[in-house]
This record gives sequence, C-alpha cells and structure tokens, in this order.
Amino acid sequence: MSIISSNIKFLRKKKGLTQQQFADEIGIKRSLVGAYEEDRADPKYDLLKKIASYFEVSVDDFINETINEKWAPKPKGNPANLRVLSISVDKEDNENIEMVPVKASAGYLNGYADPEYVAALPKFYLPMFKQGTYRAFEIKGDSMLPLPSGAVIIGEYVENWADIKAGDTYVIVSKTEGVVYKRAGNKYKENRSLKLISDNPVYEPYEITSDDILEVWKAKAYLSTQLPEPAPTPTMENLTSMMASMQKSIAKLQQSNN
Repeated sequence: MSIISSNIKFLRKKKGLTQQQFADEIGIKRSLVGAYEEDRADPKYDLLKKIASYFEVSVDDFINETINEKWAPKPKGNPANLRVLSISVDKEDNENIEMVPVKASAGYLNGYADPEYVAALPKFYLPMFKQGTYRAFEIKGDSMLPLPSGAVIIGEYVENWADIKAGDTYVIVSKTEGVVYKRAGNKYKENRSLKLISDNPVYEPYEITSDDILEVWKAKAYLSTQLPEPAPTPTMENLTSMMASMQKSIAKLQQSNN
C-alpha cells in the first residue's frame, strides 16, 4: 500500500466516514475512493489538493509522510513560506515542470507566486518525477562548477525549510541574490542564517538570512548539452608528481606521530 492510499484510508476512518460518505464530501464516485485506498489508482493533482485540504493536511505531508496516530505536522521553516505553490498541469493532468530560463530569473522574483506568471513559463513533463512538485532553473556562471554553465537544475520544492540538510545542493531563490545553485553549509534553523557554498572553491561561502529567502528547491537532477569529457590518460610526469606528493604526506604524518 502506498503512502497516499494508506493516508486516505486512515484519515477517512479517523473522521468516521464510510467510503460513500467521503466520496460525497469530495464530489467523486465511491468506486474511486476504493481504488485510491486499495492502491489501484492515484488521484490527480487537483483532486489530491482537494483531499489534503479537506483533511487539513499539506500536500507535501500527504504524499511524503505516513500519517497515523503518532504523526504530527512538521513546523514550517518560515511564515513567508506558508503559501499555495503555483503549478500547472498538462492535458493528461500530469503536473508540469516549469522552467525558469536565465533571462526570466529577474522576473521570477516578482512572479514566483503568481499563477498567471508561472503558467506562462516554458514547461515539460518527465515521467520519473511523479510525486512532489518540481521546477527547472537554468544556471549560468562558474560558481556551479563542475556542473557546466548553462545547465538546467531540476529541483523539488522544499515546503518545510527545516528539511534543508548540510551538504545537499539546492536552488535558492532570494530577494538579494536572485536564483542561485549552492550547497547548504548548515541545517536551517528559524531566525538563523543559512550558509551557502559553491562547489567551485574559487568562490567564497556566504550567508543569507531566513527573511531573505523566497523559495527553496532541492536539486534532484540536471540537464546539459555538454557531455562529460574523458578522463586524461596519466603521464609519467603526472605519476611522478603524485608519488612525490604522497611521500610528503607520509613524511608529515610520521613527523606528527613522533
């Protein structure tokens, strides 16, 4: 049984509703309720939002958390993050992945919460990303190396900023920095700064305040037109340099132990 099916069944029973009563409340056929609870079908996103709202549970918790007697909703990371995310769906009711090109990133800071703006963004669908809400961001510059400049980062929406983990990579949308792809240097804590680290060591880490953050998207994949280059064939000069470096490291280790 999937998380969604078990959550529907648990929450329906907790309210003391039969499948028919619940179907009448939501406005669907009883047979659909049975199909959802028996994991023979999944509700479309719009219906999923309606069901989650009826049970007063966030969509993120509804599809990712096993809801039972011990479950409690997680505290949100920041009051500014408490909003309904603007999304769009295709003709088959699959949730689109909207893409934010570099040239649109400045406008995204003002339109990220506007359904009309989001609906006008380029969009595509990837079947491997079925649960969760995703958005794609084109990133330019050397700070994201070793990922090539111009790569498109596909991120999953992070509703609860307390889920940010040190060492993981994210697309951070902020008032001052705009849209950036960085590695989190620390776990998020309310009213504390979040340290952002570039994978390119040339760029110094910096901190951003929670009040400055608009959105957080956990990096899940990337698209690029640049294919990886083959690893260079080791030369005798390179091998000699590596051996010399190893010998120095061993010598320092021996000195520290004496």
